[in-house]
Amino acid sequence: MPPAAERVPWRWLAAGRVSRRLVLVVVFVALLLDNMLLTVVVPIVPTFLYTTEYEGANSSVAPAQTELAPPALKAPPFSSMFSYFDNTTVTVSGSTSTVELANGTESSHPPQPPASSPLPLSGCPEGKEFLAKENVRVGLLFASKALVQLVVNPSVGLLTNRIGYHIPMFIGFIIMFLSTVMFAFSGTYTLLFIARALQGIGSSFSSVAGLGMLASVYTDDFERGNAMGIALGGLALGVLIGAPFGSVMYEFVGKASPFLVLAFLALLDGALQLCILQPSKISPESTKGTPVFTLLRDPYILVAAGALCFSNMGVAMLEPTLPIWMMQTMCSPKWQLGMAFLPASISYLIGTNLFGILANKMGRWLCSLIGMAVVGISLLCVPLAKNIYGLIGPNGGLGFAIGMVDSSMMPIMGYLVDLRHTSVYGNVYAIADVAFCMGFAIGPSTGGAIVRAIGFPWLMVIIGVINIAYAPLCWYLRNPPAKEEKIAILSQECPMQTKSYTTQKTLRDFPLTDDSDVEAENAE
Repeated sequence: MPPAAERVPWRWLAAGRVSRRLVLVVVFVALLLDNMLLTVVVPIVPTFLYTTEYEGANSSVAPAQTELAPPALKAPPFSSMFSYFDNTTVTVSGSTSTVELANGTESSHPPQPPASSPLPLSGCPEGKEFLAKENVRVGLLFASKALVQLVVNPSVGLLTNRIGYHIPMFIGFIIMFLSTVMFAFSGTYTLLFIARALQGIGSSFSSVAGLGMLASVYTDDFERGNAMGIALGGLALGVLIGAPFGSVMYEFVGKASPFLVLAFLALLDGALQLCILQPSKISPESTKGTPVFTLLRDPYILVAAGALCFSNMGVAMLEPTLPIWMMQTMCSPKWQLGMAFLPASISYLIGTNLFGILANKMGRWLCSLIGMAVVGISLLCVPLAKNIYGLIGPNGGLGFAIGMVDSSMMPIMGYLVDLRHTSVYGNVYAIADVAFCMGFAIGPSTGGAIVRAIGFPWLMVIIGVINIAYAPLCWYLRNPPAKEEKIAILSQECPMQTKSYTTQKTLRDFPLTDDSDVEAENAE
């Protein structure tokens, strides 16, 4: 092979390492896989625990009960019906039918209400008490990821300021791969819980480093908004594919199959990061970032973080409770438990990409305000559904509205740091991810307990009203004031208009090549 031909791949690789678009591709794929793993377990875990724990325990007890029962009571299941209207029990055995008068005081033939009997003809599962308890257990399992991520995020933000974004991104890939493999081969609740918590650590590294990397590469406000919208499209696509993909693969192939596919995709993502990001290189920020606690005292950052938290808390509460509610009220088969989230995922994908551009024109504060109001209304409509088709409208509106909020608030977080603090983004996107994780930690952990106490419809009323009540606070993001020392740097136009920022350090192309740092120093 001629020497020129051998150098072509290396030239392409060198060009790719200074390309902002390929950096966007890397972040897109990382968020895609993270959120596929986040949602692929939603339809699998409730039915898997029901099958292994409830049905497994009952199948071992059933033979002993059958031997002790008298022959007269060995009727086939669902061969009797009790009527409260005339207090009679109609029993069907083989080809004959008998009608017996049953008194409620008789100990030999106590009337059994239909709710206590299994209903395989309609597909409803047995053990309603087990399903009620499972709401809490599944909620805690889903919340474990966000709780761990909540704790790890601030440390990752500080780490990115010290060593750059490349190594934390690659660490996130390694942990995510291990978590995915562990999900595939876990057979107990404890192992699933550990795998979910491990995913939280990997997700923290990937999301904080990825979003901070994008904010540092795209310094123009309009370009940053578009890039954030595309990156959140990867998040949306992962949510879109995850739940339906998991339910269909679990139903027709097996529990391990969706996780093994995700593990293979994670390996491809790792190879892409090795080629583009050079994760062995340490590239710390030249300017010291604003401390996390200083950012947390900024009321405008807190308003933006609260919008992210409460808007995502609604769908976080739906993840553990909606499948079990569908099993109880709609008698839904396994594949429908994941498909119920498909309208929300599709509309979220549309919303993030559409409002990544439109939000900058109509005002990101207004886009977020409208989005939170629509989130609340959609959640109030969810309990009105009588079958899976009745969930299309509420879930579609919910996903579209959350897409409006996320695609507006993520660029605002970076903008507020440029406007009011030092233009180093690791800490502020750690706060954004903490807000996101608080929604996914508080939502599932409290949602299951609230459902068990007062029911699923009241849970939707509570979180829906909270979103509607919080929406007006987004008005304060309409025209946030700049700090005095930043006014000389930024132009005097309306802060929410499109502009380019002059940060404290010399702007340069994404420093992924060995020579780029030397060129920047010479330029200074």
